[in-house]
Amino acid sequence: MRAAPIKASEPIANRSIYNLTGIAQPMNLTAIIFDMDGVLIDSEPAHKLAKERAFARFGITLPEAIYDQYKGSTDETVMNEVVPTIPGFNVDAQEMLRLKHQEFEALEHLALPIDGAKEFVNWAKTKFRIALATSATPRNRQAALSLLGLTDSFHYIVDASGFSRPKPDPEIFQIALRGLKADPAQCIVIEDSLNGVLAGKAAGCRVVAVSTSFTEELLRSKGADHVVHNFQELRGLLE
Repeated sequence: MRAAPIKASEPIANRSIYNLTGIAQPMNLTAIIFDMDGVLIDSEPAHKLAKERAFARFGITLPEAIYDQYKGSTDETVMNEVVPTIPGFNVDAQEMLRLKHQEFEALEHLALPIDGAKEFVNWAKTKFRIALATSATPRNRQAALSLLGLTDSFHYIVDASGFSRPKPDPEIFQIALRGLKADPAQCIVIEDSLNGVLAGKAAGCRVVAVSTSFTEELLRSKGADHVVHNFQELRGLLE
């Protein structure tokens, strides 16, 4: 059966979000949780270059496949898993993590806002309770939000200082849900990474994936309820 069209006068909170088959699934949307890197700010090139420079200090060049494998993973995960596998390398993972952060601070000016991100967040905060859930350090999170002009835009924020289990564990989103006092069934997560999609689904939320970092096919394969290519599409989905 074809779903009834949404009337223009119908409140946003009572509208349906459509699944990939086009069948309406009622959802009283009250909250949105945003990832940051890859969703609001294009920082992946700067993060990758920072890792390359940190390893280059010791004459090490990692294969591109390593960076592809860990795209969307936290720096701590990368260092904890990669550093011990490098033959004859005697620098510990925590020191490499420190050096990577140091390099990133010198490169963060290369990060650019995702087109339409600021406008969408400012629109969303007038309609829903919104949270930021990022694996960035508090310092990098603050710098990114300042660049975006979104320092005071979120009702709740979780960064690397506020959780201990990285995605695909749902902990970061569970903490954000508690901070918003939101029911996961009434919340969508906006993500760009495969681990982020898995974490959002594990937290009980619907997940809208933005195809800035991975292909639509991969994002759907991890359970994304919908995939959009930009914030204009996302606003159209919610309106």
